[in-house]
Amino acid sequence: AMNAYVSSEKVRDSVRAYKGGIEYPNTRFAASMQLIAQMISGKLPTKVYYAHMPGFDTHANQRGAHENLMEQLAGGVAAFYKDLDAQGNADRVVVLAFSEFGRRVAENGSGGTDHGTAAPMFVFGKALKGGLYGQQPSLTDLSHGDLKHAIDFRSVYATILDRWLGADPQKILGFAFDRIPFI
Repeated sequence: AMNAYVSSEKVRDSVRAYKGGIEYPNTRFAASMQLIAQMISGKLPTKVYYAHMPGFDTHANQRGAHENLMEQLAGGVAAFYKDLDAQGNADRVVVLAFSEFGRRVAENGSGGTDHGTAAPMFVFGKALKGGLYGQQPSLTDLSHGDLKHAIDFRSVYATILDRWLGADPQKILGFAFDRIPFI
């Protein structure tokens, strides 16, 4: 209980000491990213932060909803990196954006798509080697209606664990995965 109290107090202190000055969009996701920026600004020893952005489970009327969600993601991440840049912390942070499921290629009867396999992962950071990694998936060469992935998502995790966090990915993931040269 004492450790939790001391840790909570450190988080509160770092949030209170935050200088800010960067305008974030008025979304829950952006608010989460701003809170993380506040904690990073406070030099907390935390190596991994997590922000959740719901709403991507779009089985109906996907087009407008998905465009809005992507705008929220882009706006939150852009403000976050602008904030980190102002703090002098942008080179110290990598953001991994992913979904726990992909989408099917074919539209369902409700103007949306159902759960599928293979989805993009976005990795953001000033210290990264930018670009597109893997092959663009075919929209016609499918596996039971699903996209075929070119890179196993665990290779992305292994790369970050090994080259960014300095951890042994095999101990964490239970298997050896290829590294991707974005770090």
